[in-house]
Amino acid sequence: MAGQDEIADTLAGLAMFSDLSTPQLQSVAHTFEERFFPEGERILRQGLTGSGFFVILDGQCSILVDGQQRATLSRGDFFGEVSILLGEPPVADVVATTPVRTLFLAGPAVESFLVGQPRVMYRMLQAQARRLRNANRWRS
Repeated sequence: MAGQDEIADTLAGLAMFSDLSTPQLQSVAHTFEERFFPEGERILRQGLTGSGFFVILDGQCSILVDGQQRATLSRGDFFGEVSILLGEPPVADVVATTPVRTLFLAGPAVESFLVGQPRVMYRMLQAQARRLRNANRWRS
């Protein structure tokens, strides 16, 4: 497990957290917990209750909808937020395709975290807008 300073340094290099000051990055590092997943582990299950918000620090995950791969996520990407924000089960499986190291924030803490970190919320919104745009391109 990495120390809080190392996690804060890693976060500084990720787009979602790049607007934060060093004290804010350290606060985020203390708010999240590190979680590790071996290759092949299903982190989120389609149709079951989502557990929280994950940010990938190392490794890759596949997004599978009804068993079909739709996307690959890697360092700096995040998942689980839609289930938490909407209070609905995940619409996809998220499976580790390599060993994965994440930061995790339990569902009940996500809203207060985002409200307390509006720049992170804005970056998340930008990423969601990109995902929506790409999904619309994929459908056409």
